[in-house]
Amino acid sequence: MGFTKTIKNIWSVEDLRKRIGITLLLVIIYRFGCYVVLPGINPDELLALKNFTADGLMQLLDMFSGGAFSQASIFALGIMPYITASIVIQLLGMVLPAFQKMQREGESGRMKLNQYTRYLTVLILVLQGPAYLMNLKYQVQAAGGHVELGVWTIAFMTIVLAAGSMFIMWLGERIDQKGVGNGISFIILIGIIARLPEAFVQEFTGRLMNSQGGGLVLFLVEIVILLAVIAGAVLLVQGTRNVPVQYAKKVVGNKQYGGARQFIPLKVNAAGVMPIIFAQAIMFIPVTLVGFSTEQTGFFGALTDMYGFWYNLIYFLMIVAFTYFYTAITVRPAQMAEDMKRNNGFIPGIKPGKPTVDYLDSIMSRITLPGSIFLGIVAILPAIAHVCGLNRSFASFFGGTSLLILVGVILDTLRIVEGHLIMHKYDGLMKHGRIKGRSSGSSAF
Repeated sequence: MGFTKTIKNIWSVEDLRKRIGITLLLVIIYRFGCYVVLPGINPDELLALKNFTADGLMQLLDMFSGGAFSQASIFALGIMPYITASIVIQLLGMVLPAFQKMQREGESGRMKLNQYTRYLTVLILVLQGPAYLMNLKYQVQAAGGHVELGVWTIAFMTIVLAAGSMFIMWLGERIDQKGVGNGISFIILIGIIARLPEAFVQEFTGRLMNSQGGGLVLFLVEIVILLAVIAGAVLLVQGTRNVPVQYAKKVVGNKQYGGARQFIPLKVNAAGVMPIIFAQAIMFIPVTLVGFSTEQTGFFGALTDMYGFWYNLIYFLMIVAFTYFYTAITVRPAQMAEDMKRNNGFIPGIKPGKPTVDYLDSIMSRITLPGSIFLGIVAILPAIAHVCGLNRSFASFFGGTSLLILVGVILDTLRIVEGHLIMHKYDGLMKHGRIKGRSSGSSAF
């Protein structure tokens, strides 16, 4: 009854109903475009490309594009070039004073940064388009097919691919303005969820066809473990450590009157999925280098096995290191301490200035350690699940970037819907407490 009442409340809010309807329409347009093959490409000859994108970083790119990458669609490059450009602009904002100044200029600065992000996205698309087409030609020819790619054909198809990715960006912006919000992240979410039914059916069918028996029981155990992993990911996304801060309103002599106590919420995982993305990009370098050679033995040969021990051990350690690195450049205790001092605030029992900085830094170091370890475990869980016998498609939902994006975006979307309900005097989605999204923003990255 509670779920039915919530659905009725959502439907009763006219603005929310329209936003959900517009979002569904835009999602249908996006999914339709994922099946529109590039002109001049025979869809029957794409089996080799699908096999090429069944593993590794190519699987991640195909997942973010909702399967359009392996289908040679006009949306094949997906939203990844925009994500890459956003990450680069974000990192430049941490090291270049000019970008830092734009970040502090408010709305006007944000518009300038968005414009630079679009320009960089187009540049990345121009570079990635020909590379994708040449790989497509190689994969199809290796399978016995034929793709004619002249200079003008590559230029034309690159324009089509770039236009497809920019159109996806436009859809994301429309979801932000007219839909439920969280547009770019929501499109990535749809691409990930689109792969779930097929992976679910494949795993279920494989377990039922298990000649040793007990396949259905094993499948139910897998579902229980998956739910437990999702619950852990929710805790990782929402986990905070509150640091009490006392704001003095009036001081007479040595006595304080009217102090207001608030909290600074410090995230257990302030870095989000960025450490996984950085580590995955670096780990793909030896895979690429060794892939050009017929010799795939030794240590670097072991790094080509994404389900092997050495690959996942190094991958895990790099995620822990990148979590500390990214947290250090995004969470700035010195800035927090300066803001508190400027607003006449202090942490009870801690002197303002450097002692406050050291205290906040020690708190972040302690809570980042378990967060980084758990993030590393979540990242290598798909490999562990595959080694335990799960098929690769279904195992990818047991952890990694896909799981964290799923959890984070769903929580953000539910928080937005709950905000609309509460604003219109309806009960929220939860009877006790409120849904907490990611405090770092609504974007997936």
